[in-house]
Amino acid sequence: MVDYKLIGEKFSELRRRSGFTQRMMAEYLDVDPSYISKCEKGESQFSVDILDKAAELLGCSMDCLVNESTGVANIPVALRTKRHAVEDLKAFAAINKIALNLRFMEDLVENEN
Repeated sequence: MVDYKLIGEKFSELRRRSGFTQRMMAEYLDVDPSYISKCEKGESQFSVDILDKAAELLGCSMDCLVNESTGVANIPVALRTKRHAVEDLKAFAAINKIALNLRFMEDLVENEN
């Protein structure tokens, strides 16, 4: 059974750890900020598409957000300002996706040896 409250808590923790506000996440995800707030509180459910897109920006796997036994870990981001255009956030997400794929490939190689 999916624990939506846990997903919301993990999402909130990763968002804060990454330095993103609810408004920034909402703009990047193209949703209303109240949606982010409700989902973080467990009052509403994130869609799979939203979680997938958010995971890329947060620098974590989808598994990190939805699996109870997976710890909260992400790629650290150093934001120097709270003002970022959606295009900046898309660039962060693309870089994170590359870094996550590299981490996955390194794990594959390590497990083969």
